[in-house]
Amino acid sequence: MPKILLFAATTGYQTRSFAQAAERAGLALRLATDRCHVMDDPWGDGAIALRFDDAEVSAQHAAEQAGNVDGIAAVGDRPAYLAALTAARLGLPFHPPDAVRTASNKFLARECFRKAGMPAPRFFRIPPDEHAQEAAARAPYPCVLKPLTLSGSCGVIRADNSAEFTAACARIRALLADEHTSEQQRFVQVEDFIPGREFAVEGIVSRGRFHPLAIFDKPDPLDGPFFEETIYVTPSREPAQVQEALIAAAARAAAALGLTHGPVHAEMRLNGHGVWVLEAAPRPIGGLCARSLPGLEALILRHAAGLEPGELHLNGEASGVMMIPIPREGVYVDARGIENALATDGIVDAVITARPGQHLLPLPEGRSYLGFLFSRAATPSAAEEALRQAHRRLDFDIQTALPVIP
Repeated sequence: MPKILLFAATTGYQTRSFAQAAERAGLALRLATDRCHVMDDPWGDGAIALRFDDAEVSAQHAAEQAGNVDGIAAVGDRPAYLAALTAARLGLPFHPPDAVRTASNKFLARECFRKAGMPAPRFFRIPPDEHAQEAAARAPYPCVLKPLTLSGSCGVIRADNSAEFTAACARIRALLADEHTSEQQRFVQVEDFIPGREFAVEGIVSRGRFHPLAIFDKPDPLDGPFFEETIYVTPSREPAQVQEALIAAAARAAAALGLTHGPVHAEMRLNGHGVWVLEAAPRPIGGLCARSLPGLEALILRHAAGLEPGELHLNGEASGVMMIPIPREGVYVDARGIENALATDGIVDAVITARPGQHLLPLPEGRSYLGFLFSRAATPSAAEEALRQAHRRLDFDIQTALPVIP
């Protein structure tokens, strides 16, 4: 039975989805994680405990403890770098460590795209010791400020003038201060705002060749001042020529970064000047969103094991997912209307991930969602509408102060 070593930062739903997929595919799975002290162990031979803040030492430990494994896989940005380091030590195929590190740094990735001749905005970094007012004087407007390494839309803020710029810079620096990051990671990136519609391409690279798996439309406009993603729908409703351009851009980005073997999740914008790649991450689509592509986990694991990956299980249907946004800061109490949401035509699941008593933060400081809605329908438009209808049937009790417990 082929054995896969899976690197993951948490033991939540996505990790368990990989465990279930491995069992169905007849693969043995071993976990390498920084959360071993709070997990149960469904993997049998014991998880490998790591410290993600010490990548080289953790990778060496993982390589020594791995035993005979046939492949490496990873969930998340930081685990992907550890996976790359470990794969290099074990002589197993995976993305190269330098490519993973570059892809996870917004400045280095932009440099790669620019050098490859891809459409790229003007961009520069603000050092931690530079006054925001000085940086604002050399910024293009409108522009977007963002941390170099945080994932998703955390800390990403649009500024249309110098006052908004200095306020955005202060918020991002405060966020980074809480991260206990290195000085290099406390740089703030500034880029031209790129107008246009946003898409995502899910793919997998085999020995340097990019294979597209799905194109997601993001039907909600993402124009700022924050960039909270909500709905993904596949297949894309764009004409074939546009879809080909999106796939070509994702493949070009992966090649520019040097990603050679494993999953790639690319985010991009489309406007009259072409396709602008925002990022190409060396990992699959994050969190529970992977459920919108049934069979993705098994495909990734089989690919890591050197087996024929197989295909996704969409069966000709459109699939959609909504990341339920957090409307305001507060303490989560309860969700109502879940049964009504599940009764919506086309909705196949509703998962509330917020927990009672949890302190919720919206973007740009927040990095979680209230939960997820999933749809299947005959058309992408119907899948999207099902998500919107179900969301309207939900009501969340979020208190602005800690609830009093009698």
